[in-house]
Amino acid sequence: MTNTPLQITRLSAIDADFEDRLHRALQRDMLVDSEVTDTVREILNAVRREGDSAVVEYTNKFDRFDADSMQDLEVSQQQMQASLDKLSSVQRQALVHAAERIRRYHEKQKQVSWQYEEADGSVFGQKVSPLKRVGIYVPGGKANYPSSMLMLAIPAQVAGVKEIVATVPTQYGGKSGNLVFAAAALAGVSKLFTVGGAQAIAALAYGTATIPRVDKIAGPGNIYVTVAKKQVFGEVGIDMIAGPSELTIICDGKTEPDWVAMDLFSQAEHDEQAQSILIATDAKYLEQVMTSIQRLLPQQERKSIIAKSLENRALFILAADLEEAARVSNLIAPEHLELSVEDPAALVDSIDSAGAIFLGRYSAEALGDYCAGPSHVLPTSGTARFSSALGVYDFQKRSSLISCSPVGANKLAATAAELARNEGLQAHALSAEYRLNPELDSAG
Repeated sequence: MTNTPLQITRLSAIDADFEDRLHRALQRDMLVDSEVTDTVREILNAVRREGDSAVVEYTNKFDRFDADSMQDLEVSQQQMQASLDKLSSVQRQALVHAAERIRRYHEKQKQVSWQYEEADGSVFGQKVSPLKRVGIYVPGGKANYPSSMLMLAIPAQVAGVKEIVATVPTQYGGKSGNLVFAAAALAGVSKLFTVGGAQAIAALAYGTATIPRVDKIAGPGNIYVTVAKKQVFGEVGIDMIAGPSELTIICDGKTEPDWVAMDLFSQAEHDEQAQSILIATDAKYLEQVMTSIQRLLPQQERKSIIAKSLENRALFILAADLEEAARVSNLIAPEHLELSVEDPAALVDSIDSAGAIFLGRYSAEALGDYCAGPSHVLPTSGTARFSSALGVYDFQKRSSLISCSPVGANKLAATAAELARNEGLQAHALSAEYRLNPELDSAG
């Protein structure tokens, strides 16, 4: 870092070309370099063909391991528990407290089967079942994320998934105990492998002799992981396509500027591509936050990453009022949204697109990252327009229940047959008409 003052892109919502400038500044182009796509395809095909040996080869190559076999990459239940047992009392208390809160929140998300009976005795409903086996990908290339292990595995466990297979790239070069393994023990992980990248996604999607094939893969990763998830979709389910982390803050100018600056830092320190956005209704307040940023930045351990993230991707947006701020936020559809205003409850009804909404000055996004309760696995890159936070429902499936009584079938058959013939599907019509019984016309 140099001593040159940080520069953050400024926009004004009243400008005629604001939406075009905002779109360009968000930099959400989903196009991927063909070299990345080709590399991922090569890795997926190799793991499909060669199984464990390809997983070991790519892990040694990309993660600088020296594994001889998959045995060197598997973390046993005993090792997970040992990692938990080795924690200091303070570390364990924090991990357990977070796990308890995450579990409590997600218990309220559980969907249950339901049905209703019509007067003629026909029964309709929905059967909710957990997925049998899921894979969770816990990122770990640049940092250690036990929180992600909890946020992914606990909703799956609450949903009733019997087998949770976790993969995590490790920067430790081995299976030494750490918080991620301890979190896996707390969260009920069945199998854990120190494998990352596209090779982990391939192993979970196709299965190898050691890593079982799963029904669905959840969890964010780097560009190779993201592209791999896109390419295996259909072979398995996936939760979402995750991009760089994002935070938008709407502020009425009355929050302590240092608080807002640090909230922006908390997002920017993830990596250089993270995006931190402040929407304020007071130009003077934007300057106050900028002053706080310049003063506090040199004190940050990850100041180089923060500075690059803020200069490359941060935005300061001036809005005329809070309603316009909400409109701008909906255009952004951020992963995280802080409503740092006097009456957040009054503003939240104007928000229709956000992965997680933090209401009030004390609801820092960092609290949601670790222990508030909701999963921090959230839609990014504007996909909050049509998708939601990861939850228990991502690990459940729903089957429709249809039980027609003779009277009920008699009522439905003529309608079904008429619609089928209009679609040119004679067999459908006849299949329905075989259930017709004139003697039942006056029943029910």
